[in-house]
Amino acid sequence: MGYVFNYQDAIAYHRFLQSKRNKTALALEHRLMMNMVKPQRGKRLLDIGCGTGASLMPFLDKGMLLTGLDPSVHMLDIARRQMGHRVDLHSGYAEDLPFDDNAFHYAVLCLTLEFTNDPEKALAEACRVAKDRVFVGIMNKYAITSLCRWIEGAFRKTVYRHARFFSIHEIKTLFYSLLGEVPVSWRTVCQFPGMPENDFFCRIENSRITQRSPFGAFAGVMALPVPRFRTSPLTLTCGAGPGGPPGGRAVVCPGDLKNNKDLL
Repeated sequence: MGYVFNYQDAIAYHRFLQSKRNKTALALEHRLMMNMVKPQRGKRLLDIGCGTGASLMPFLDKGMLLTGLDPSVHMLDIARRQMGHRVDLHSGYAEDLPFDDNAFHYAVLCLTLEFTNDPEKALAEACRVAKDRVFVGIMNKYAITSLCRWIEGAFRKTVYRHARFFSIHEIKTLFYSLLGEVPVSWRTVCQFPGMPENDFFCRIENSRITQRSPFGAFAGVMALPVPRFRTSPLTLTCGAGPGGPPGGRAVVCPGDLKNNKDLL
């Protein structure tokens, strides 16, 4: 459990996203996420720390089965007003997801790890429930914007006072520690603080070359986890015969639940 947004936080965040400049930045973040996740129709996606539903919006018209989870009832209230019954919303914590292993094809955490007490546990849970892709969107600690937000949180009462900023390398290291040497990719957007809203800068932001800069304000890091499988002992009944057990007794294959570890 980490910092939970209260009513004032939820309203302020919702208003923050409505400004023209923030909408431009959000559109860049969403495009980056969609290009990396590559969602497919009919697949299941979980947004962990969905907040007001901003990061779920790009998936609404993709023919997917969408689920969102957040610990703040105030954030979920806004999400319900915006998306109605198109998304299955749950109250809960990133560190303890109420879902089965491999329950989803994709898991998304956008600006979520920053507000958890145990980021490694939260990411481990995401990797447990998602079998195809896990996408993490972070406020890049090496961006000028993140430095400004950290300073703002030091002198003013803002949610950034409760945030922990991550680097791309730190998220990659977490993925490798949890999953081993699985494929991990990353990109960034919002390279220019106070970016002018014109086509020239938008083309620069959408360039693959620019997105390889490690200093963009928003970084997307994605891993391709190997699905986990639970195993159990298999009992076989063998008939009497040459080389077989006398009397057709049951034979249990070597190994038990204790020794059959989940596969990564």
